[in-house]
Amino acid sequence: MIKVAILDDYQNVSQEFVDLKKLSGKYEIKVFSEPFIDENDAIEQLNDFEALLIMRERTKITENLISNLKKLKFIITSGMRNKAVNLEAAKKRKIIVSGTEINTNPTCELTWALILGLARNIKPEIDNMYQGYWQTTVGVELKGKILGLIGLGKVGSQVAKIGKAFGMQVMAWSENLSLDKCKELDVLPSSKEDLIQNADFISIHVQGGERYKDCFMLKEFDKMKKSTFIINTSRGPIVNEDDLIIALSTNVIAGAGIDVYEKEPLPSDHKLRFIPNALLLPHIGYVTAENYSLFYRQMIENLEACVSGKPIRLIE
Repeated sequence: MIKVAILDDYQNVSQEFVDLKKLSGKYEIKVFSEPFIDENDAIEQLNDFEALLIMRERTKITENLISNLKKLKFIITSGMRNKAVNLEAAKKRKIIVSGTEINTNPTCELTWALILGLARNIKPEIDNMYQGYWQTTVGVELKGKILGLIGLGKVGSQVAKIGKAFGMQVMAWSENLSLDKCKELDVLPSSKEDLIQNADFISIHVQGGERYKDCFMLKEFDKMKKSTFIINTSRGPIVNEDDLIIALSTNVIAGAGIDVYEKEPLPSDHKLRFIPNALLLPHIGYVTAENYSLFYRQMIENLEACVSGKPIRLIE
């Protein structure tokens, strides 16, 4: 019987989206709902498994992990891109890596939840209501404000369209910005410096990796208007967390809406948790019933295809 591990099912909901009992005759499946303590813990607990079904950007599937899991044959991730997986190490071991489709609209929708939450002080006002208070803050309108997008790909383009619907001026920058896409969406192409200096809301929608690591540090925050809000639903390392904490704590910028972090899950004593002008979410950009249904259904399809010797949705 093939041993299969479902990793990082934080909400313990995988069985709501796929009937694991139907697979029990062919697979021995174990669900891990807690993150591993460290890589040694992961190696010890996953030592006997032949297939890993993983959620993107959670457990890091490193070269060391792959080399130590001697029985591992298949790695199946949500999404068709997962920088947490060392593809070269998998290829050397002839481990098949495959992925699933993903809906990008949930991340766009969550981005706007954060933007609106910051603009209208939703978190402090909700807290105040539960404490018996009434109207303690003054919000700002979106109409006429400048929305600066870092990246104008699938998610960034969706965010741009909604920004225009709100009556915002939209500008964008990235290292590979498409001028045709800017023209199509009526978005002003910009330099990074001009965007930082002029935008009222800055929303990040580029891929992670070394290219954009520490793209926002204290020198960038210092150039922003004090009324600027920054939103990150992309990858944590794009914004230097230590510098962000300084900028928020000293009111260099007005606030931040964050869904992604350098270390996840975010430690319970992390300084960001105690900053009043930080609106924090636990990396739920893609966490929807529709996406989870898609992920887990296609993960099982991929597993069946791999076992039958005809793998699908390969990531190379």
